Amino acid sequence: MNDPERAMLLSVHPRFATAILAGSKTVEVRRQRVAAPPGTPVLLYATAPTMALVGMARIASVHVASPKEVWSVHRAQTGITRREYDAYMDGAAQASGLTLEDPVVFDEPVPLSALRAAGAFHPPQSYRYLKSADLRQVSKAGPAVGSVLRRVLPDAVHA
Repeated sequence: MNDPERAMLLSVHPRFATAILAGSKTVEVRRQRVAAPPGTPVLLYATAPTMALVGMARIASVHVASPKEVWSVHRAQTGITRREYDAYMDGAAQASGLTLEDPVVFDEPVPLSALRAAGAFHPPQSYRYLKSADLRQVSKAGPAVGSVLRRVLPDAVHA
């Protein structure tokens, strides 16, 4: 599972992307189990109306538990209200709290149109993993992203 040439592509609302990149939101919650090891790079895709890759961070840790426990442990770091959390988690049997660190804002966001011009690109509903070929495609679409990825995952981007 600990593939050094793999990254996560995470779709988030623009307000959450901004908060993650500013460092004020350090935990992103998901309704399903996330099994990514610490150190995994996370590319942040801001959903509509932004529709662009805006930055990245790294996974520091992943806490998988009941929605109640994840809220109890991480509520101050989620950047959302209890009402928003409960509405999002309604009906979920488990939750994942992804603690993110080392946020990097891309100098130039990479719009969806540029990502698609570089090849087949589909932003995930929640998240998906990117392998070397995906990372090379993203690097081609946005030179600013490519320079950051070459520092973080040189083997994956140059392969």
